[in-house]
Amino acid sequence: MGGKASLFLVGGFSLIILVFTMNINKMSTSSVDNFSNYYNGTMAHNIAVSAANLASSELFRSSSWHSGYSDVDFSGGKINVSVVTIDADEDIKQITATGTFNGVSKTVRVRLKPSQYSKFAYFSTDEPSNVYWTTGDTVWGPLHLQDYLRVSNSPVFMGKVTTKKRIVYYHGKDYDTPKFYGGFEKGVDMDFPDDKIQNYETMADTGGHKFAGHDTVYMQMKADSMTYKYAWNGADTTVYLPTFAPNGLICVEDGNIRIKGVVQGQYSVIASGPTPLGSIWIDDDLTYYNDPASNPNSTDMLGLMARNWVLVADNPANNTDVEINAAIFCEKEGFMAENYASRPVAGQIKLLGGISQKKRQYVGTFNPWTGSMVSGFNKRYVYDERLMLIGPPKFPGTDSYEIISWYE
Repeated sequence: MGGKASLFLVGGFSLIILVFTMNINKMSTSSVDNFSNYYNGTMAHNIAVSAANLASSELFRSSSWHSGYSDVDFSGGKINVSVVTIDADEDIKQITATGTFNGVSKTVRVRLKPSQYSKFAYFSTDEPSNVYWTTGDTVWGPLHLQDYLRVSNSPVFMGKVTTKKRIVYYHGKDYDTPKFYGGFEKGVDMDFPDDKIQNYETMADTGGHKFAGHDTVYMQMKADSMTYKYAWNGADTTVYLPTFAPNGLICVEDGNIRIKGVVQGQYSVIASGPTPLGSIWIDDDLTYYNDPASNPNSTDMLGLMARNWVLVADNPANNTDVEINAAIFCEKEGFMAENYASRPVAGQIKLLGGISQKKRQYVGTFNPWTGSMVSGFNKRYVYDERLMLIGPPKFPGTDSYEIISWYE
């Protein structure tokens, strides 16, 4: 029995060792295969990411680039890239970049759209030599000037400030103390368009609403509805906005707009035409139904887009502060207070949104030594942080693309 037991014992150990050895060999082979697959997949992914970055760079340099790449050698593998427009109205492009390495392929999809001027709390290309940011002026959010930044006393800038030129001090650098809490950078160059507004007439014809043949249209926003008339003492017509302007565009062709009220939903109001037309007057507070300051989930958003001016009307309603919730765009002129030098001191322009304009205009006058107001308004411009990601319908875009999604 001892001999047979020994044979069984030896056979058992031999079988265990055989199975263990086979498993070790299988694990070793599997580990090599896994490492090889991981390496090939990682290399293919890295090549695809590089291809997406190369294509994005081409679009950043030239918005018309669409040729892509076909079987281009790269880092031991191949890249293939296609560029297609997936939304013609918004000019959204999609890059599909595929990297292949040792027979393994990985794909990266990137979507880009033109950056919108609504991203800025304040943008101006032409700053008058006698207009200064002064004590009592506060700006939240990004600010850019294609000109000098002129300061007097102690204005406050909460966001990043960039200029093409430099700072000009009214009294001198030792006396004037602007506060840059988001940083300051000079030498930054950005173009501003002069041919966007006329395109909105056609867009409003197809999915929005276009008023034609009227010098002035009076509008009062009433949540999801609006009343309009063609004279200040005329009869109101009431419309339900989601069906009146489904794409959110309300355009007055070759005319002016006078507007006030409460906005619910997302709309852009546009005035086109040559001077003295193509301007928008704000006749009283213009605010959102759901205030994003107290309701972060608010989707209400308004764009005011004028060929010439957007003005705070000189009237009793606006003589004790005025509240404006909107992204403002002035193609040829700028945002201003009507009769800024002769109207009484009227408190603050409380803007939630942003201003993009060709020429900086006046909203009031001040004593340069004390910083106190003499006429018109102080500025309290608060940037609507939502505008970093989304803008009002069809709000004018720059010629530069930015990435809005990246999927791997």
